Amino acid sequence: MQAYFDARETIAADERERDLLARLPDVLAAARARAPAIARQLRDIDPARLTTREALSRVPVLRKSELLEIQHAARLSRSATRGDAERERVFGGVSTIGWGDARRVFASPGPIYEPESARTDYWGFARALHAAGVRAGDLVHNCFSYHFTPAGSMMETASHALGCTVFPGGVGQTEQQVRAMADLAPHAYTGTPSFLRIILEKADEMGVALPSVRRALFSGEAYPPSLQAWFQARGIQGFQAYGSADLGMVAYETEARDGLVVNEDLILEIVRPGTGQPVSEGEVGEVVVTTFNPDYPLVRFGTGDLSALMPGVSPCGRTNGRIRGWLGRADQTTKVRGMFVHPEQIARVLDRHPQIVRARLVVSGEMGHDVMTLKVESGDGLDADRVAETVRDQTKLRAVVDVVPLGSLPNDGKVIEDVRRYD
Repeated sequence: MQAYFDARETIAADERERDLLARLPDVLAAARARAPAIARQLRDIDPARLTTREALSRVPVLRKSELLEIQHAARLSRSATRGDAERERVFGGVSTIGWGDARRVFASPGPIYEPESARTDYWGFARALHAAGVRAGDLVHNCFSYHFTPAGSMMETASHALGCTVFPGGVGQTEQQVRAMADLAPHAYTGTPSFLRIILEKADEMGVALPSVRRALFSGEAYPPSLQAWFQARGIQGFQAYGSADLGMVAYETEARDGLVVNEDLILEIVRPGTGQPVSEGEVGEVVVTTFNPDYPLVRFGTGDLSALMPGVSPCGRTNGRIRGWLGRADQTTKVRGMFVHPEQIARVLDRHPQIVRARLVVSGEMGHDVMTLKVESGDGLDADRVAETVRDQTKLRAVVDVVPLGSLPNDGKVIEDVRRYD
């Protein structure tokens, strides 16, 4: 079995760095020429001079919250037109492609719209699937969502790039998932770890054996050692990949189980939250990525995720840098059952129910069994069931609404509190 996806995974680290930095000026010049938002970000900056990480660090960070604002403002200010203007109206001037060149367009929570072009393995997850042991001729049972958000397409296009067949299981319908796995005998699973656990537990209840699944690539949730051990006890080797709907695959786990190896064709920095200044190796900070994607060329994109760079080279032989994995959020945005929940969404809930004086969304439970509780201070007349409906409308997730006495919530500005256990 071929150990590596391609030769780039094992080239000398300094050779990779020279290549990336040599390519960077042309990538940024092309992005500035075709993506107006990137041109504004690089205002008064000559791409030809961005040949070192120190020089790149002077470019302003574009954070996810700012991208949301840019796209929203563009949609308000522009009419529905065709051609080049679409790229700015829909994507806020960050994309270099519009309808036709973009085979699909997705809407992530916010909403933030992302294009997908026809390029093979557009999202870059084939490398992670290969590291997880998936090979040509395998059947992959894909349980990421196929609507609105791009996760389903991420794994499907990656599987096709490897020469695999895909069953588009999507989310929900647990009993049907069990039946399909029993009938088709897939070799691998892609989706969240919590949903695979739910499927396997449902199969146990139904008395159905699912012996074929031996490999899994997880994303969208944390994958703690306790859950890894749970799957290994059932003969399943699960690996995690870290990415986003904006960037595609950023880093991935290998058989070394020692951090996540950074993907090729991107520059990853760890910066002090709220700034653009890189931190020392090992220090926790915000993940900032510059991608070489010609269709959606994000420059110093601040993900809002926390991680840290690891020293040395992975024992698996891959020579790219490594990060410790997802260590939380630099802002209050959190991820529940694979979906981001933003403070802005909770604010919209309060706008719909003016009786609410103050609110805090508490995310609790163990990994794989997330519970959302919206604690609200309110006077008389609040319909908690209607508030719960509004939460689901805004976040696409269910929540329990707990009406608490006036003045009982801390006055600390916190809107979302994540108290889940990750051990």
